[in-house]
Amino acid sequence: MYIRHWLYDSGILKSKSFSVPTICIGNLALGGTGKTPHTEYLIRLLKDKANVAVLSRGYGRKTEGFILANEDSMAEQIGDEPLQYRLKFNNITVAVDEDRCEGVYRLMRQEKAPDVILLDDAYQHRKIKPGINVLLTEYYNIYKKDMLIPAGKLRDIKCAAKRADIIIVTKSPRVLLPYDKRDVVQLIDAKPYQKVFFTYIDFQGLKPVNNTAKKTVLQDMKSVYLFCGIANPYPLEDYLKRKYNTLITKYFDDHHHFNDNDIDIILDGYDSVIGKNKIIVTTEKDLMRLTNSSFINRFENVPLFTIPIEVHFNDEIEEDIFNNLILNYVGKNF
Repeated sequence: MYIRHWLYDSGILKSKSFSVPTICIGNLALGGTGKTPHTEYLIRLLKDKANVAVLSRGYGRKTEGFILANEDSMAEQIGDEPLQYRLKFNNITVAVDEDRCEGVYRLMRQEKAPDVILLDDAYQHRKIKPGINVLLTEYYNIYKKDMLIPAGKLRDIKCAAKRADIIIVTKSPRVLLPYDKRDVVQLIDAKPYQKVFFTYIDFQGLKPVNNTAKKTVLQDMKSVYLFCGIANPYPLEDYLKRKYNTLITKYFDDHHHFNDNDIDIILDGYDSVIGKNKIIVTTEKDLMRLTNSSFINRFENVPLFTIPIEVHFNDEIEEDIFNNLILNYVGKNF
């Protein structure tokens, strides 16, 4: 990794810049830092001011090459996160390509060329040089205190953080005490050209997926059966534990593609929960791997809910600074 980065830093291997504004959202860890909700934050910030495109590798998909997402796309074709962007924001362009440079070229040749391209999880893709690099790190697992796999969760060396223009400390406490914030800032020890911000997760409340869920009176519910295949389910579990008497979780690997046996296990697990006042919950990302598939119909007789999340900045002044950094960069480039 050191040699690879040195080859790019020294110019022996070339990185490509583009005329269209490009913003990379990535991390140094294997996952669970909140790339998806932060990408969605940028979409919300920009979608009414510019023609936004999101370009992803499409992790976990069973296809190759450049694919434009549409309303009939499935997670197996484009990946769960790109499908989530496409279904939540129908006025943006979503594409996948394992070769990010080729993906940008293809997007720029579209009839409706983007004004800005968000590069989802492209921090390690050194072939492309974004206009702004946004690096995410978890509050309770700052990259400076972590180690490379298999000893830790890092997939990249710590000094790669020097390429970041913005560092966001994610999943921080909603109420962040000044001395706790100071300790994290000192630990990160940002370069003079880097800005450090703090965000927290805001769960938006349960959203019904099917008609059975729409008829359910949530106030009467006592138990939750949660199934999820995400890197870090613990914040969600903590949220649900504070709202319901009983929580039972069925874990799957991150980006897990469900099969008939998995659905049998999930439904049997739900049936085994004692009592009638119970619901079944999954994450937005997991739901994407069921959307437009035959598996979703197997849940029609159980109250299936999902739980959207958003990120918010801990400090309104910092939020304004961040927003202005992004808007000024995008605005001056088109």
